[in-house]
Amino acid sequence: MTKRGQVYKCKKCGNIVEVLHEGAGQLVCCGEPMELLVEKTEDVGQEKHLPVVEQMEGKVLVKVGSIPHPMEEKHFIEWIEVWTEDGEILRKYLNPGDKPEAEFSLTKKIAAVREHCNIHGLWKV
Repeated sequence: MTKRGQVYKCKKCGNIVEVLHEGAGQLVCCGEPMELLVEKTEDVGQEKHLPVVEQMEGKVLVKVGSIPHPMEEKHFIEWIEVWTEDGEILRKYLNPGDKPEAEFSLTKKIAAVREHCNIHGLWKV
């Protein structure tokens, strides 16, 4: 059974999908079940992945890592998203060379912040 907001990745081709509607069954890509990405909530090692959230008047700034995460061609943050308490999702896609951060206009309360590293997976605060 899938749940809204879960993120799955194909081990063969790298496709990533986020569940928008809960349902029964199994997500399959390239003829194989997709892997559920588990949200990591604690940093370990040299690179820092946990989102750092700064709320200001009418906006929120999310930076990836207490030390900026690398944004290299082979290792970068693919996206950052903010979930509000009423279920709104704001997302920014990033590319190699971008700063590992996103600013969103927001006056609602934040329920969660997630980001996805193309190598180290899904992270949440």
